[in-house]
Amino acid sequence: MTSNEMNFHMKDRKIDRVVLLILDSVGIGELPDAKDYKDKGSNTLGNIIKTLGGIAMPNLEAMGMGLIQGVEGLKKFSNPIASYGRMAEASQGKDTSTGHWEITGLVLDKPFPTYPNGFPKEIMNRFKKATGLDYLGNRAASGTEIIKELGEEHIKTGKPIVYTSADSVFQIAAHEDIIPVARLYEICKIARKIVNKYNIGRVIARPFAGGKGSFKRSEHRKDFSLTPTGETILDKLKESGFPVIGIGKIGDIYGHRGLTQEIHTKNNMDGVNKTIDAIRKIKKGLIFTNLVDFDMLYGHRNDAIGYAKALEEVDKRIPDMLNLLTDGDMLIITADHGCDPTTPSTDHSREYVPLLVYGKKLKPGINLGTRKTFADAGQTIAEALEVGRINNGSSFLQKIISQK
Repeated sequence: MTSNEMNFHMKDRKIDRVVLLILDSVGIGELPDAKDYKDKGSNTLGNIIKTLGGIAMPNLEAMGMGLIQGVEGLKKFSNPIASYGRMAEASQGKDTSTGHWEITGLVLDKPFPTYPNGFPKEIMNRFKKATGLDYLGNRAASGTEIIKELGEEHIKTGKPIVYTSADSVFQIAAHEDIIPVARLYEICKIARKIVNKYNIGRVIARPFAGGKGSFKRSEHRKDFSLTPTGETILDKLKESGFPVIGIGKIGDIYGHRGLTQEIHTKNNMDGVNKTIDAIRKIKKGLIFTNLVDFDMLYGHRNDAIGYAKALEEVDKRIPDMLNLLTDGDMLIITADHGCDPTTPSTDHSREYVPLLVYGKKLKPGINLGTRKTFADAGQTIAEALEVGRINNGSSFLQKIISQK
């Protein structure tokens, strides 16, 4: 047993373990500055409910989702089992890295750069020289549409497809039979080094498979993110000797920093299963999970029906997690941005995100209101696990902690 581990046993914490569950892109209504991002009218959860005439989320409703300001179309429980609220994004931007980093305490003053007209020649010439490969595309596009359009040419020429979106991403798509996944990852690592100086948020490997007319992106997507530009709660926890478990694409988002273990997943249900497995095995520290299917499979593809089904599937699994939590646990459920599948846009949207906080020894039914920054979640985790303050955010722990 290390000295840090001994310290854990010596301390009488009320909270020993936090489970932080990110419902990727499940926004709940436009932020005041949404118009500046061309997202006026976006409301991922609300518009899905309106479009489909309802959604079955009884477990999240029981936690208080329907009581959150601005959420309509869900049952409003008079005695929810969790505390509830919403969080506004203080950082500039609406992408995955910005949202996740802010949740863990890092607020960005400037947004990551975007390239709606494609990447400049300077970047692409360096890409060609460093990889020895020419390329197709180099424009903003839907990932599914660009492989449909350029997939055959890619197979004939062997040239990878480079594209971006409204977010700060350098995406490289390649058929797995033409450029094997391992080689695509190598190409992405080279691209990551090239675009570091431009502060581009993520390089994303987008392998696909199938034949003409049936190309389909595979499960081997991999993100190569910038390393966080400042300290996060992950860093503080790891330095303090806590286990910090990243499930899903968490490791990729944080540049593999601040984690003691990374567990990759195939889909939402695999993410839930591995979170449950971690809850059974890891008794202290942070279990940090991203469920990406909402965003990747449905939000970006404007598939409201698929998005709703995915929400219902996860909702059914909530009791499986709650039943495993002990007296020293805190569960925080939130999101990192929106991605409204009912609007013409296929990109992320600038929205409030939900905040649900549950624990057997925490007060239920507390309205946590509208938090000024996602970093309030990280500051609360810092206080709960007693690792000192992080640079941003206000803890809401004292509002919900039992004094008994």
